Amino acid sequence: MATDHRRRRQRPTQTGLPQRLKAAGGFYNFTIVSGDALASSFARMARQAEQTSRGIQVPKEVLEHPPLPIHTLGDQVLRQPAKRISKVDEAVRELVRNMLRSMYSAHGIGLAAPQVGVHKQLLVIDLDPENAATPPMVLINPEIGATSASLETYEEGCLSIPGVYLSVVRPSEVEVSFRDEQGRPRRLKADGLLARCIQHEMDHLRGVLFVDRVTDELSLNEELQEHGFRRDAVLSLR
Repeated sequence: MATDHRRRRQRPTQTGLPQRLKAAGGFYNFTIVSGDALASSFARMARQAEQTSRGIQVPKEVLEHPPLPIHTLGDQVLRQPAKRISKVDEAVRELVRNMLRSMYSAHGIGLAAPQVGVHKQLLVIDLDPENAATPPMVLINPEIGATSASLETYEEGCLSIPGVYLSVVRPSEVEVSFRDEQGRPRRLKADGLLARCIQHEMDHLRGVLFVDRVTDELSLNEELQEHGFRRDAVLSLR
């Protein structure tokens, strides 16, 4: 999802012992560990715990050569559905880092893996990209369990359709379940911009772009033409 740096337009209409224990065939083998090895083990665990608690972070900076190119409207790669991630491992976390680097370089606040040509159910979101202390969100295999009955209209943009900003109607609140970058199950209730960003990025996992949801045909045609996109690349959902 993109932020509009040009102007601020409309707002929502609503708004113990030195021993290591190992299981082996139902019994436990005790291995005495030296003091130096124990200290090293504790230090390693402390580093891992620190990394887990603070999540994945990369410098929030614009790179001259981002690691992953972002596909744009008209590329069929954006229309292919994403697959669930069966194992959250270091390869997935490295993908997350590279997605974040590319997202920050494009001045975005959200990015889905299909946008960089990876058909996996993975999103990254950072609504505070100017603050280095704020960690981004990582949503793996996200599923929306509930949405509010109340709707709101808000202008959206997309890193895959640069320059185009149009109003879209969406539920104002969502409840989403997912796994984080460590593979732990999470559940989140979101409203406002976060709820909208989650819905926008999750659409990408199904091959849907925000312009597919736009009902103002005149504005849609004008914006697409102005920024060099073809109208027949839009798959209207209405």
